[in-house]
Amino acid sequence: MPATTAAALLGFFGVALGAFGAHGLKDVLSENGTAAIWQTAVLYHLLHAVASLWASERRPLVLWIWVAGTVVFSGSLYVLALTNIRWLGAITPVGGLLLLVGWGLLLKPKR
Repeated sequence: MPATTAAALLGFFGVALGAFGAHGLKDVLSENGTAAIWQTAVLYHLLHAVASLWASERRPLVLWIWVAGTVVFSGSLYVLALTNIRWLGAITPVGGLLLLVGWGLLLKPKR
């Protein structure tokens, strides 16, 4: 899959999931008390979608690390928000670590 396609898919699904959470899942998230968790997932998802678009042309390794990090970080939060299965929160930091690794790699000059 081309790198720009991966970044575009992250952005597309970030917007779609944000809208779905705000409208289609409003009652479920309210009942579970997890609307803020969903919002956090969408925020990190969309931030890394935009950053991934930049990285797709300049730092492809960073892009793929951010894709994996977003899937694990935001994905675990999405599932937690829908199911209220709290142990899923233990997976979230793995995704956060991947997001941090991607940002850390940007500290090194590109070869």
